[in-house]
Amino acid sequence: MAKNDKGAQPVRLKSTESGHFYSIRKNKKKNPTRLELRKYDPTLQKHVLYREEKK
Repeated sequence: MAKNDKGAQPVRLKSTESGHFYSIRKNKKKNPTRLELRKYDPTLQKHVLYREEKK
């Protein structure tokens, strides 16, 4: 990750169909809503919806 991520917080994106997750950084001041992205799930070997987990 970039070292100059001012205000960025670590966030977990969890798969809606399996237990796999991605760890990313997100600036919560610039984007306060929860993320929903379609990403590749290696356990299912297909693209699925990933949602930001609650903390």
